[in-house]
Amino acid sequence: MQVIRHYSNVPVDARGAVVAIGNFDGVHRGHQAVVARAAALADEMGVPLGVIIFEPHPREYFNAKGPNFRLTSFHSKARLLERLGVDILYVLSFDSAMANKTAPDFVLDVLVRGLGVLHAVVGYDFTFGRGRSGNVGVLSWIGLMEGFGVTVVEPVVRPRDEEGAGEIFSSSRIREHIEAGEMRKAARLLGHWWSVEGHVRRGEGRGRELGFPTVNLDLGRSVTPALGIYAVWAEAQVAAPGGGERLQRVYPGAGYVGTKPTFANAPVQLEVHLLDADDELYGRLMRVSFIDFIRPDAAFADAAQLKTKMAEDCAEARKILKEPWARLDAFDEGLDAVGGVGR
Repeated sequence: MQVIRHYSNVPVDARGAVVAIGNFDGVHRGHQAVVARAAALADEMGVPLGVIIFEPHPREYFNAKGPNFRLTSFHSKARLLERLGVDILYVLSFDSAMANKTAPDFVLDVLVRGLGVLHAVVGYDFTFGRGRSGNVGVLSWIGLMEGFGVTVVEPVVRPRDEEGAGEIFSSSRIREHIEAGEMRKAARLLGHWWSVEGHVRRGEGRGRELGFPTVNLDLGRSVTPALGIYAVWAEAQVAAPGGGERLQRVYPGAGYVGTKPTFANAPVQLEVHLLDADDELYGRLMRVSFIDFIRPDAAFADAAQLKTKMAEDCAEARKILKEPWARLDAFDEGLDAVGGVGR
């Protein structure tokens, strides 16, 4: 997948694409439907499939001190979009210049002159331009005047055979599930397990002292899940035997999101104990997928009680991760189906 971070002086082979436009936070099943529609049109027209996103997320730009809310970091979003078969990812800087573009200027400067889009695909609630003054009607009208097509994807709802049938797929609803520790409910809406990606950093070493060494990741701007213990899968690249190309390894684990109240309240952090593994992973990029909530965060009388409880937590995580529904790829069919649309 080609990544382009500007809309001026774009290479010729990156112009004239069918593009899906949006924030696509979470790349959930509703977003996947928008990309799938764009993919079908791109294949029909014989042109590249592009996606336009904005970094930082506009909500972060306008409310930088607000609560963390993102379902996907840029890296996670790019990875998921690539799996959907996207050929070109246009990552446009959302800065003061972009925020102050009027709706017509955005279309003319970015879509027409900058990217030369052949067709744009957006969700029914898409808004753009200064003060969110542009909507799908405005986009369709300007597209008609400027000679590019516009397709509006109507609300995508859960099918009749699913719990919550008729519910619109939405990032807000997914955040609610994650904040409640309802990871399977979130995954059903996402079409994939919710995950956090980041580089492994060194912690205080307290887990190793207790006999449960952990890898530590920053949650960044991600929405904060319910504090407590989770069954997780952790993925990281490790060196192949004898050196050379790195291999992707998947580790079962028990994840902790909390403030360490047994010792001293600290900022919320993510720590993962990898079951039956103690590989050197400092500095490596890791993805942690949250599978199931085990128990809430709690303070213990002393380290001995905490150690006993941690052993129970790890045993429960092992049990959960052996369940068929807990497979790492259990919810990936949608991603594979969209990515396989003639691509």
